[in-house]
Amino acid sequence: MTDRYAVIGNPIHHSKSPLIHREFARQTQQDMSYEAILSPLDQFVHTVRSFQNQGGKGLNVTLPFKIEAFRLASQLTERAQSAQAVNTLQFCNNSEILGDNTDGAGLVRDIEVNQGVSIRNKNILLMGAGGAARGVILPLLKLSPNRLTIANRTLDKAIELQQQFAGFGNIRSTSYPELIQEKFDIIINATSASIANELPPLTPNVFAAQTLAYDMMYGKQLTPFLQFAQCSGVNHLVDGIGMLVEQAAESFYLWRGIRPETTTVIRMLKNS
Repeated sequence: MTDRYAVIGNPIHHSKSPLIHREFARQTQQDMSYEAILSPLDQFVHTVRSFQNQGGKGLNVTLPFKIEAFRLASQLTERAQSAQAVNTLQFCNNSEILGDNTDGAGLVRDIEVNQGVSIRNKNILLMGAGGAARGVILPLLKLSPNRLTIANRTLDKAIELQQQFAGFGNIRSTSYPELIQEKFDIIINATSASIANELPPLTPNVFAAQTLAYDMMYGKQLTPFLQFAQCSGVNHLVDGIGMLVEQAAESFYLWRGIRPETTTVIRMLKNS
């Protein structure tokens, strides 16, 4: 019998997950289907349970349900626990629901494997202190950067994250104006500014010629952050397409025990 998987969110029509996972299934010859499910905002748990009761094996979870998925899961991976959000659900035979967060794994794999940039001993700036940032801090720190700096408009939120993850590595919090005298090897935009076609209040001084500028968002054109980095002399510009595919591959591996090849899928999405 064909195993059923899906992505659940609201809205969901824009999701590239069905395309990605169907390509993974074709590539690895897995007998599975993958669909997109639009859940009413107030019926997430009901929609998940219905899919589970109909024999569904697992779900990807996108906005705005990652926190609800975290609360629904009866078991959590370490990375889901630290992120306090879940983007992958696996339904176990004993009716348990395993919750995982593959966003951070997707980010670091895209940086280290696809971009060929080692995180170890690097000075990293992570912009933002919301769910997107929270989900990638632990995977970044586990790769032993020299220091991870979190910058946020509301400093208290950055301080909160610093305190939560202080035991995992060298991490600090700061406001944007305090960055004027610093340069970073890797700068990651985890804010929602690109969605609104806006730019975080960043000084161009933070960029060096060899800096990797990474935006978790993506679009047909360079995001405002990547445009700003380019105008500041940066050549290594990366959007979130690779992270999207790599976090999907991590979910696929959790579900199927097989790690799909991602390079051709990333290229396919970039050319679509």
